[in-house]
Amino acid sequence: MSLALAALVAACSGFLALSSEILWYRLISFLSGGTSAAFGVLLAAYLLGLAFGSLWVRRACPDGQPTPGQLRMPAILALLAAVASWAVVPVAAQLVTTLPWPLLLPLIALAAGLQGAILPLAAHFGIAPDSKAGARLSWVYLANIIGSTLGSLITGFLLLDVMTLAEVTTLLALLGCALALGLAWAVPGVQRGGVTAAALLTAVAVLALHGPAFAQLWERLQLKTQFKGQHFAHVIETRSGVITVNDNGGIYGGGVYDGVFHIDLVDDRNRVLRPFLVAAMHPQPKRILVIGLASGSWTQVLANLPGVEQVVAIEINPGYLDLIGRYPLVQSLLTNPKVQIIVDDGRRWLEAHPDQKFDVIVQNTSFHWRGHATNLLSIEYLQAVAHHMNRGGLNIWNTTDSIHAQKAGCVAYPHALRFDNHMAGSDQPIVLDGKRFTDSVLAMRIDGKPVLDLTQPSHAKRLSELQELIAKMPQGRTAYFEMCPSVLEKCKDGPPVTEDNMVSEFARPWWAIPD
Repeated sequence: MSLALAALVAACSGFLALSSEILWYRLISFLSGGTSAAFGVLLAAYLLGLAFGSLWVRRACPDGQPTPGQLRMPAILALLAAVASWAVVPVAAQLVTTLPWPLLLPLIALAAGLQGAILPLAAHFGIAPDSKAGARLSWVYLANIIGSTLGSLITGFLLLDVMTLAEVTTLLALLGCALALGLAWAVPGVQRGGVTAAALLTAVAVLALHGPAFAQLWERLQLKTQFKGQHFAHVIETRSGVITVNDNGGIYGGGVYDGVFHIDLVDDRNRVLRPFLVAAMHPQPKRILVIGLASGSWTQVLANLPGVEQVVAIEINPGYLDLIGRYPLVQSLLTNPKVQIIVDDGRRWLEAHPDQKFDVIVQNTSFHWRGHATNLLSIEYLQAVAHHMNRGGLNIWNTTDSIHAQKAGCVAYPHALRFDNHMAGSDQPIVLDGKRFTDSVLAMRIDGKPVLDLTQPSHAKRLSELQELIAKMPQGRTAYFEMCPSVLEKCKDGPPVTEDNMVSEFARPWWAIPD
């Protein structure tokens, strides 16, 4: 094997290996619900596999002239790596319906081990054992780094934005077969017939099995032991993540509950009262910022509050916009002249637009234990958001019942309170006005339909219940409302979320089943 061929093999194997790691991270992140430890756990399994693969392949490295059988090893390993890497996702989807997901990590280690065995073997056959061996090794290693970098960029940023996980997995397997075929024909002295036949048959088998192997993939991965043959209504995959919707309209982002298409204040099964309460907390919200669009249900409510002139919604995953367009309940958001939707990271957008000010900022933040949740729950972030609030403005965010996130709100703002699992913070005292709330919801129309129709007994009863709830907001604590003195007392033994401690993200074991 020439040095140029060894470098080319190193680049191709690096491309396939890092591309596979990107796919496996999406798999592990989805299975774990996106915990902070997901990448570390994956990386441990991946590197362990690479290490053992490199050690194992030493026995195939002869001291003298390699035999034809030994020269055939890189091609065989490339083919085995292609098969094993392709099998990781569909096999995991089958096993996770009966086994805890962490037990699937050895599958990744095995596939990574086969991938990791290719580079040292190619270097051994392509680098002459002379005084320039070190320099030649550096070129082979450089080629491997270039291939690995391209694999991460092309697969992570391009392929996963236009193809599904299943399609990219099969494409990489075909590329692995092509690498094995190329090695069989490019290396002198290799018996080509057997490897050629095996590579072609493997490619045909991978294509033939693609449909059955990946059938109901996301249903299995998300539902796990609860999978009983269910089919999701929608599955949307982008490079930003995977969105699934079940038959009941429940939305899941990255395998974790993300909301539901529902804006009914009477049949409040998704606790949509929370955005309606903006009318009770703020005297006249004109400009509202929403970070995290998801189903668009909350944004639909906020955009139709009386007096609101503009709603800016920041959503990092454009797949949600596609989803919103499929549901009549919220699809008018996409054409509402008062609503501006921006695809970006919320925190990055705020930092890039320091001059933007709002009366209300609403963040129906995902679960506090998920990776990167600190970016939206920390004291530092909450204080940064305050610079984007007009005087008397409100920041409202979901703590998902984390005492650490609630405490951070009471520390970050001079005035704050908890309502349900949300916090509201301001530079001015927050006073709930029941009359203003009543006037607002009675005046509201969403797509021409009134939110409450008092000619219907159920609607009148619901309004009476809500008026009573607001009237009982204490200076201490109830099940729904709680002022900061009570919050701080409840959280006295726990630290608030900060950029340094990231305490909410490590509030539970990494192997736990997603909520």
